[in-house]
Amino acid sequence: MKKKSEYSLDIFYFPFFPQKCSHCKPTQRSVHQRQISEPMKMFCALLPLLVCLSPAALLSDVTAAREDHVEDYKHGRPYEELSNKTQCSWKCLIFALQWPGGFCQSLDNVSQCKIPSTVNTWLIHGLWPMRTLRCCNCWPFFMSDIQDVENLLEEYWPSLVKNRSNFHFWRDEWEKHGVCAACVEGLNSPLRYFQTSLKLGQHFDLQKALDDGGIKPSCDRPYKVSEVLNVLVPLIGDKCEIQCVTDEKDREVWFQLKIYLSRNMTLGCDQHDDNTGVLPMPKGHPCPYDESFYFFPIDHQRPLQPCG
Repeated sequence: MKKKSEYSLDIFYFPFFPQKCSHCKPTQRSVHQRQISEPMKMFCALLPLLVCLSPAALLSDVTAAREDHVEDYKHGRPYEELSNKTQCSWKCLIFALQWPGGFCQSLDNVSQCKIPSTVNTWLIHGLWPMRTLRCCNCWPFFMSDIQDVENLLEEYWPSLVKNRSNFHFWRDEWEKHGVCAACVEGLNSPLRYFQTSLKLGQHFDLQKALDDGGIKPSCDRPYKVSEVLNVLVPLIGDKCEIQCVTDEKDREVWFQLKIYLSRNMTLGCDQHDDNTGVLPMPKGHPCPYDESFYFFPIDHQRPLQPCG
């Protein structure tokens, strides 16, 4: 049997009422017996403070805070609670999808890139309100928030960086962007934010649209922006941005697609400009319109150089 911890709650029990403290209440015995030492007087004076600092009192505060968090997890925060904050001044969002075959080239340290063996399609990078970022530190993120969709997130929104776990990736996306989006009814909790993003990813099925349009990953066949847009505009609208990165052989490589959405999640928005408030990828830029770019295949064994 496991020994009782020396820090058991039992040792933090102190009698609070004076009549229970035999050292503090004098009896009817002699004056000499009624004398109380100075250290004991100090001990008795500190009893109320020690009770206030006991684990039971502290745990009650933690429990109350956790109950508030659980309520947020289930139902989200009311619109009125967030709508008057500065983070709600945004009008449009960017839904970003990344292609694993080109993602590694977008990192400053490409050796940190990893592509899980289960990844074979476009992945979600994030859902970002425009012109705002890290609105507040008022809403922490816990793994329990997204337990209902964790399996889907691991499949469609995994981290592709070795020293960055899935949890840290999702937490960063929530703290940088999700909190700013939380004034919208369908995004007003971590669960709802990630659920909505997953639904958008399912709706914008780039893999199928590109395959049907003859745009397939290749190390030899380059494409132009106009070719890709002809295939994708019927699905994602014309308010979008095809993003490339220049690899070590000076090739333009497609690694990301930004889809611009209105606040109500409809296609297009009237703030399609570079002032998005979103931290840019270190090397990412719009693919040159009049030049060719490559759509590299995914190579799990050689993610850094899928095409040599």
